[in-house]
Amino acid sequence: MTERDIPESWSSARATEPDEITRLSRSLPIGDRVSGVPANGSTSKSVKRRKKRNSDKEQGTASTFDGQMPNWMKSWVLWAVLLALIPGSIGFISMAMLLKLPSAPNCPSIFWPLASASVRLHCAQLAASKQTVNDLLQAIALVKQLPENHPLRAEINRNLEEWSRSILQLADQSFQSGKLDEAIATAHKIPQNLSAEKLVDEQITKWQSIWSKGENIYQKAEEELRQAHWQSAFMVASKLLRVDNKYWQTAKYDQLNRLIVSAREDGEKLAKANGLAEDSGVDNLLKAIKIAESIGQDSYVYQKAQATIPVFGRKILALAQKKLDRRDADEALEIVGKIPASTGLKLEIEDFTAIADAQRNAWIGSVSGLETAIAQAQQIDPSRPVYDKAQKLIARWQLEIEDVANLEKARTLASQGTVSDLNAAIAQARLIPANNPRGSEARQEMGRWRAEAETIEDKPYLERAEQISFIEDVNSLQAAIAEASQIRNGRALYPEARRKIRTWTAKIQRIQDQPYLDQARQIASTGDLASAVKAAEQIASSGRALSGEAQASIDDWRGQIRARQNWRKAREVALAGTPEALSEAIQLADRVPSRSLLRNDVNPAIDQWSQQLLDIARSQSESDVVRAIETAKLIPQGSAAYSAAREQIRSWRDLLKPEPEPEPQQFPEESTTTPEQQ
Repeated sequence: MTERDIPESWSSARATEPDEITRLSRSLPIGDRVSGVPANGSTSKSVKRRKKRNSDKEQGTASTFDGQMPNWMKSWVLWAVLLALIPGSIGFISMAMLLKLPSAPNCPSIFWPLASASVRLHCAQLAASKQTVNDLLQAIALVKQLPENHPLRAEINRNLEEWSRSILQLADQSFQSGKLDEAIATAHKIPQNLSAEKLVDEQITKWQSIWSKGENIYQKAEEELRQAHWQSAFMVASKLLRVDNKYWQTAKYDQLNRLIVSAREDGEKLAKANGLAEDSGVDNLLKAIKIAESIGQDSYVYQKAQATIPVFGRKILALAQKKLDRRDADEALEIVGKIPASTGLKLEIEDFTAIADAQRNAWIGSVSGLETAIAQAQQIDPSRPVYDKAQKLIARWQLEIEDVANLEKARTLASQGTVSDLNAAIAQARLIPANNPRGSEARQEMGRWRAEAETIEDKPYLERAEQISFIEDVNSLQAAIAEASQIRNGRALYPEARRKIRTWTAKIQRIQDQPYLDQARQIASTGDLASAVKAAEQIASSGRALSGEAQASIDDWRGQIRARQNWRKAREVALAGTPEALSEAIQLADRVPSRSLLRNDVNPAIDQWSQQLLDIARSQSESDVVRAIETAKLIPQGSAAYSAAREQIRSWRDLLKPEPEPEPQQFPEESTTTPEQQ
C-alpha cells in the first residue's frame, strides 16, 4: 500500500462522528450505499450524464441504419480485421484489469462521513507515522469514536495506547529540554477517556516533582551565594547532576556554576574594596567605590556592593569634616568634590558644602566675612538635617561680629606700642565676655599685650643687672642679682631674670669653692688619695655649683684606691703558687680599671701567672689528664698563654677519647654442598 502525503492543514475535524455517518448513508439511495470508498464520479449527476450519452448514441445509430450504408462498411477485409482485433483487445483489457492492484486511498481528499473503519485506521496510521503531537492527535481523533463492538476495536485500542505513549514521549522530550509547561500542556491533549489517562497524571506528577527538586536545589545554591559561601554553593550545585532531567543536569547546572564563579569573583572584588576602605585614605576610598561600582546588577553580591558605596562615601565625608574641624575649609571642600554621584549623598554633600563655605568666610575674621557667612547659612532650608547647626553658627557669628569690632579697636590701640596704649588695648579687649566666640582669642591677645607692657617696664632692670655683672667678681655679681630680683614673679621677664640670677649665683659659688677643690686635687697628686677624698667631700655634699665636679673627682680617687687594694691583694694571693691561688690573683688584678696607671704592672703579671698555670697543668697531665684540663681552663682569655692552653686542652681530650672497637673480621661462608652435589 503506497503512503500518500497528508498536508499539515488536514484536521481531525473532518473525521465525522459515526452517528453522522449513519445519518448521511441512510439519506442516499439504496443502490448508492457502499461500504468503503465511493468510486470516482459516482454521484447522481454523473449517472444522469451517462444516461444522456447512451441515449444520444442510440439515436445516432438509428439514424445511421435508417439511411444507406457507406462504402467502407461493405469491405470484407475491414470486417475481417475488426473481427480479429476486437476480441483480443477485450481479452487484454480484461486481463490487465484483473492483474491491476487497487490504488491506496487519498486521505486528504476522503469524505470522512462515508469512510470505512479500515480507511480511517489506515489514514490514522499514516498520520501517526510522522511522530508529531498534532499528527498523533489527528490519528487518535480519526479512530477513537468508532463503536466499541467494531471488529477492528482491538487493533484500534492497541494503536490508541501506542499513540498516547508516543505523545507522552514527545512531552517528556519537551520536559527534558526544560519546557515543563509545554510538556504538561502536551500531555493534557491526550483524550481523557483513553486508557493512558492514568499514565498522564502519573507522568505530570513525576515531572512536577523532579522540577520542584531542581528548583529547590537551585534556590539553596542561590542562598549560599547571597551568604558568600562559595564552597557550599558548589556542593549544593553538584546535586543538580543527580536530578532526573537533562535540562537541570546540563543547562541549569552550567548556568549555576557560571553564576557561582562570577559571584566569587565579585565577592573577591568586594573584599578588596573593603580592604582599601579600611585604610581610610581618600584615594583608597575612591578606588573602593570604583570597584564596588564595577559589580554588575546580575551579581549576587550586587546588593551588598551597592550598600557599601554610600558607606565609603560617608567615610570620605568624615575625612572632609576632620579637615574642616582643623579650619582647613579649602582642603575639606576639595575632598568633598571628589565624592562620586553613585554614593547617593548629593544632598549631604550640598549641606556640607554650604556649611564649609560659610565657615571659610567666617574664619577670615572680618566683619564682612562674618556677614557673608551668615547670609550663606540663612539659605539652608529648614527641612535639612544641618539646619539646626546652621542656626547655631549664625547666632555665634552674630555675637562674633561685635567681638571682632572690639578686637579690631583693641589691636589698633596696641599697635602704638606704648605701655599706656597696651593697657588701653587690654581694657578694650576685656569688653569681650570669656564665653563669647572670640573670648579665647581676646584672652590670648590680652596676655600678649600685658607681656609686652611688662617687658617694657622691667627690661631696664635686666639691662642694668647685666651691666653690673660685667666685672664678674663676687660683689658685682651679687649686685646684679639684687637688681634682677626686683622683677616680680608672674611678670613677663621673670623667667629670664631667674635664669640670669642662677647663672650669676653659680659663678659666685664657683669663685668661692674653686680653691678648696684645687687644694683636694693637689693632695691627690701627692698620692694621699684618702685625704683628697675627705677634703672634697664637703664641696660634693653642698649642692653648690662645683658639687658635681667634686663628686666626679671623689669617685675617681676612690676607684684608684680600690685598684691599689686589689693589686696588692692579688700579689699576696699569687705567692701561694697553687692553681686556685693563681686564678684568684688573676681575677683580683683584672679588677684594676683599664685607664689606671697600675695596668702597666697588672698586664705582665697576669701573663706570668697564666704561664705558671699552663706549666702546672702540663705537670699534672703526666698523672691526671682530667685535672690538667681543669687547671688549663683557669687561664683567662686575652693572656699570652691562652692560645697554647686551648691547644693543649684539645690534645688532652683526644687522648681521653676511647679507641674505636675493631670491627669483627668477616670470613667467607663455608660451602655446604657436597662434591657429589657439585
